[in-house]
Amino acid sequence: MTPAQITAFNKAVTDFSAGQTAQQAGDNAAAAAKYDAALPAIRTAVQSDPAKIDNVAFLANVLYADAAAQAGLGKIDQAMTLFGESAPHWRKVVEAKPTDAASRNVLAGILVQLGNQKLTAKDAAGADPYYQEAVTLARKSVAENAADKVNKNLLLSALIGASQTGSDPAVKTEAVTLGKAMVADNSIDAVNKPSVLAMTGQAG
Repeated sequence: MTPAQITAFNKAVTDFSAGQTAQQAGDNAAAAAKYDAALPAIRTAVQSDPAKIDNVAFLANVLYADAAAQAGLGKIDQAMTLFGESAPHWRKVVEAKPTDAASRNVLAGILVQLGNQKLTAKDAAGADPYYQEAVTLARKSVAENAADKVNKNLLLSALIGASQTGSDPAVKTEAVTLGKAMVADNSIDAVNKPSVLAMTGQAG
């Protein structure tokens, strides 16, 4: 990077920190403004050296945080665009750090969101690859820690999506079986519960 790019990158780090502080305080508007200010310099850094995984991870994190802030402001389209931009960067991070469960779960969660967006637009064929990739990632997290509620809910949400886009009846059976067990032991989250109750014909 040039000296000017390095200066801009250092300012981006400061902006990101300020955005995190604002987001933690519940000020999504201020957070989004700081993240948006930080992104150009971080994108430039990744473009100048795509192999530097620390910068790729930084860009992935800023895009993810910005998407969360935008969603908090009700700007869902902007949030989904940012999630979409972040996904390839998260893939690189997960590939470079296969034991990093947190990054793997973030990527799986993003993929489910992108699949949901496609499914809402009646594009089942476009949604299916996102769900399938998310299922694979979530299965790995569950295999590593089957007792973790976050892991199980991630797998369940990916299976619920895949059961609506694919042609394999075993996927729906697995989603229903897992969902029923999670309703029974109260490990299911508020997002997945209505879907499972609908799939099993139970009232909420």
